[in-house]
Amino acid sequence: MLTGSCLCQAVRYQIDGPVDDVSHCHCSQCRKAHGAAFASYGHVRYAHFRLLSGAEAVARYQASPQATRTFCRHCGSNLQWCPTGNAEYFALALGTLDDDPGVRPQRHLFVASKAPWYAIEDRLAQFAEYPGADQA
Repeated sequence: MLTGSCLCQAVRYQIDGPVDDVSHCHCSQCRKAHGAAFASYGHVRYAHFRLLSGAEAVARYQASPQATRTFCRHCGSNLQWCPTGNAEYFALALGTLDDDPGVRPQRHLFVASKAPWYAIEDRLAQFAEYPGADQA
């Protein structure tokens, strides 16, 4: 069982299943949404996710035709990246977890868009876009 919350704790959640497919995303939207060189996300099945409090604090932003982002309307914490038309899983902003999910990042995505001031110095796989779009 994992728990997490936004910065102000208005939004609290619980996950009773695995977090997997962990990535660092360097796309310009993730960089701007998180105010950082990249955003770390892990896939969570909707069936394993339960909002404990703060449903009224969760705001939604249609970031692109492909995805909606959720965030806390009080503190601005990024919470989810929800792919349009996918009822199985979403990408959870891992920085909101209170617990260790037991998995580690596997790759860097959208490195063609990475911040020019950030150097990737680990040995994780790097993809110019999303895997399948290229084979970097």
